[in-house]
Amino acid sequence: MLDLSKYQSVGGALKDALDQFANEVCLIEADREREKERLTYRDFKERAHPLAKALQNASFAAGNGASIIMTNQSKWLISAYAVFFAGGVLVPLDYKLTPDEHWQLLKHSGASVLITEYPIWRHLSVSASRAVATNVQAVLVTEAPANAVLAGAQRWEEFRRVGEPVFVPRSRQDTACIVYSSGTGGRPKGCMMTHENYLEQCVALTSLYPFWPGVRYLSILPTNHAIDFMVGFFGPFTCGAAVVHLRTLRPEYVREAFPKYKITYVSVVPLVLKNLQKGLQARFNALPAEKRRVFNALVAINKAVTKGRSRLGISRCLLKQVHEAFGGELRAIIVGGAFTEPQTLQFFYDLGIPVANGYGLTEAGTAVTVNDLKPFRADTVGKPLPGMEVRIVNPAGDGIGEVSVRSKTVMAGYLNDPELTAEAIVNGWLMTGDLGRFDSAGHLQLFGRKKNMIVTEEGKNIYPEDIEAVFESLPVKEFCVFAANFIWPSRSMVGEELVLVVHLEPGQLYSQELRRDINARNNRLLNYKRILGVVLLDEDFPRTASLKIKRNVLAERLGKLDSAAAILSL
Repeated sequence: MLDLSKYQSVGGALKDALDQFANEVCLIEADREREKERLTYRDFKERAHPLAKALQNASFAAGNGASIIMTNQSKWLISAYAVFFAGGVLVPLDYKLTPDEHWQLLKHSGASVLITEYPIWRHLSVSASRAVATNVQAVLVTEAPANAVLAGAQRWEEFRRVGEPVFVPRSRQDTACIVYSSGTGGRPKGCMMTHENYLEQCVALTSLYPFWPGVRYLSILPTNHAIDFMVGFFGPFTCGAAVVHLRTLRPEYVREAFPKYKITYVSVVPLVLKNLQKGLQARFNALPAEKRRVFNALVAINKAVTKGRSRLGISRCLLKQVHEAFGGELRAIIVGGAFTEPQTLQFFYDLGIPVANGYGLTEAGTAVTVNDLKPFRADTVGKPLPGMEVRIVNPAGDGIGEVSVRSKTVMAGYLNDPELTAEAIVNGWLMTGDLGRFDSAGHLQLFGRKKNMIVTEEGKNIYPEDIEAVFESLPVKEFCVFAANFIWPSRSMVGEELVLVVHLEPGQLYSQELRRDINARNNRLLNYKRILGVVLLDEDFPRTASLKIKRNVLAERLGKLDSAAAILSL
């Protein structure tokens, strides 16, 4: 691994990695049964430098923003490297957002360059919202058909210039990425992540879960996700490891990738891990009675010998078929983005497959705490990573209070929003809005959220304010959206729900017609963004002098209601 303490920027570290590990494989890209690409670090450099040169010739300079909206593939990482090499600021966006959402975030970020793939560009180019992002001056589109109408865009494959680009140095305090931790409502939250944030996070994570030449990481999470950006790009590259991209995530091809590429690490969100657990459990249950008894006995032996610490060699011998299905070289599954239920973590550990369970948030880099497996603890999110200071603010009698973090991985702030930044970072401490406490062994336990936000099992952050646009013009006096746990704290990190709080006009009834209207609007939202109930309030919402809803005051009033009776199903 490179000594990252010697580097000032992400681009500087990646540049040296391409030379130091020139002959090692860095990227494998597969599409169903066919392997499309297999690049060494030298090949990667030969692809990326002409792109960086073309960007510089097009006046792309230090501090300019370039956004990538793309599925996982080699061109994502090549493009990101070229942006960093040229001193740019990367704006990675979730390709699953709508075109209107994409253009709003492109406008907010100030990005001058957009790099995307043809199917996505077809939708973006015809969106009426395109006109709002006048800052986007150049669009590069990958894999466009020969006769495609590009609507002002250029072909990524042809955007090349001969000659060596000039590496543009950046300082550790300069912004490396603008990462949008959630939605697209009236107040986008663009986390300004510095080069130091990424350098320090990489050092901390690899101290517990190292990479090296020969390691193969299976990239399933979108690369714009904070976890995959770190452990599916920057981390592996600075250690000479290889990243495997699949152009389809159909379960059968994901399963085949493990033995085919001898995967060492993979990152997933809790929902994927739970689905994997269900699939495995169904197979175990389908075993003939005698084989099932033998299998259960082997699992019991494995549990006994790994109680104190993971013993991969023994587990692979005892439960050979299970481990061979994962390729035989899997060292750990990395799970994050949301809370994972303890029984799911224990299920995999009992099979001899450690799950690197942790806790983090975009604003703090990637991870704050991680279970170091010494010993394995399914009931916690582990201990703080090296360099992380974590404390509990205003703990109650049971020790539970708000988790706050101070480290070199904490963002510089929210883009163009000093007010929101001041609320989030107080005297150098990031106020996470999550409730937790430390146990006697120094492990962090989580018990719920203090903030009006939910995190889905897919790792999606949902701010209720971002959902309200769908309910604009609803024929009621006033309404707003809340996370139910914010109103009625449940001391739980699972089963989070959104509710629509409605104040009807005088004399108005909660009619079938109104319910149908609410349901119709709700159905326009993606599944994970939908409200799951309605709360009727028979009083005016408290408001500020500028007529903004005082959400905290309103939540206190609602909290006096019986949630079971107050929440009406749709």
